[in-house]
Amino acid sequence: MSYRIRFLPAAVLFIGVALWLASPGSARSQVSDQPDTPFKLATFEATGTIRIGMAVRADKADQERLMDLHEANAYVTRQLGLPVVSIPMEMRALIEQYDAVANRMYTIANYMGAENRLTNPDLPFVFDPEDVSFKAPIKYPYNLLAAAANYRAHADEMEESAIGGAGFSAVEVDVDAEEPYFFAKSPRSTIIDPGEPYYVPKDVNIDWEVELAIIIGRPALDLTLENAHDYVFGYSIIFDVSRRGGSGLKPINRMFPGPNWFNSKSSDRAAPFGPYIVPKEFIQHDDLGIKTWVNGVIKQDSNTSYMIYDEAHMIRYLTSVQTLYPGDVIATGTPDGVGRARNPPEYLQPGDVVEMEIEGIGRLVTPMEAKP
Repeated sequence: MSYRIRFLPAAVLFIGVALWLASPGSARSQVSDQPDTPFKLATFEATGTIRIGMAVRADKADQERLMDLHEANAYVTRQLGLPVVSIPMEMRALIEQYDAVANRMYTIANYMGAENRLTNPDLPFVFDPEDVSFKAPIKYPYNLLAAAANYRAHADEMEESAIGGAGFSAVEVDVDAEEPYFFAKSPRSTIIDPGEPYYVPKDVNIDWEVELAIIIGRPALDLTLENAHDYVFGYSIIFDVSRRGGSGLKPINRMFPGPNWFNSKSSDRAAPFGPYIVPKEFIQHDDLGIKTWVNGVIKQDSNTSYMIYDEAHMIRYLTSVQTLYPGDVIATGTPDGVGRARNPPEYLQPGDVVEMEIEGIGRLVTPMEAKP
C-alpha cells in the first residue's frame, strides 16, 4: 500500500493559522507565566466574605487594585483557556503551596495588569483597597519570633536613656561569632488586624516599634548564610507594641535582674500585622525606608540596611535552635526614634493613631484605645 502526501492550498492554511491565533490557546501563549508584573498579597473582607487578595498596580494608572485571587484565577482561566489550577484560599496554605501555583499567579498578574483590565467596573472580583477591611495576612503563624536591639542607633538610644543601664554594649558586634538576641511573642494572643485598636492599660507606658517582618516559605532547619534566603517567602510590616514600665506594672522579682521580656513584649494584641505580604521576588528587602508617625508626626525614619544582623544571620541562628515553618514570622528589630528614648520620654495614649510604613510594602495603621 502506498500513501500520498497531500498539501493544503495556501488559502486554507492561512485561514487555519488565523483561527488558531484567535483561539484561547493562542492567548495563553501570549501571556507570560513569569514574574513580570509585581504583586502583593493580602487577607481581606469584602461583601461579608474573607478573601485572599492579589494587589496589582493598574495599567497606566497610579493606583493599586485588589483582586479576589480565587475569582481572578477562575476568570483568567476562562479567558485564556488555561488548564484548571487550584489556588489555596488561606494564606498559610498558599505559602506552603506557592512553588506549585506561582506560575499561575504570575499569569494572573500579567494578564489583569495589562490593557486597563483592572479598571473595568464590570469585574465583581476587583476592589478598591480603600473599600475593604484588611485582616492580618496570616492567622495564625506557628511561630512569631522577634529580634531585640538589631539597629545600632536604637541600641545606642536605649543605652543612653536607660535608668540604671539597659544592658546594651557600645562595642561593635561580631555577627559571625556572637548570637543575636531573640524573644518569642504568642501569635494567637498578640496578632491583630490592621486598623484594630491596641488597648492601653491604665498607668502603663506603651511605646511604638516598627519592624520589617520576614515570612518563611519552606520548612527550615540548620540553614546556612548561603541558603537562608531560599527559604524566605516574602516580607510584611509588624508593630512590636512594647510596655516600658509604669506605675500600673509591678517590678520583676529580685531573683531575675533585668527586664521582664514576657511582660514587655507579649501583652494581648501587641503585634498588629499587615496589611500586605510582598513575595521576595518583587522587593529588595535590605534597602527599604522604614517609618513611624504618631498623630501625623514622624517619629522613626530609617532604612533596613542599618540592621546589625542581616536576614541570613538571623535565619541561620533561629534554625540552629528550632525548625521554622511556612508562614512563620520573624520581626527583625526596630530602628531608633522610639518614645522611651526621647527627652522627656513619650508614650502612647488612648486616642493616638500610629501609622507605620515600609517602602514597597504598605502602611499599617493602629489606633490606641483605653483598655475596656
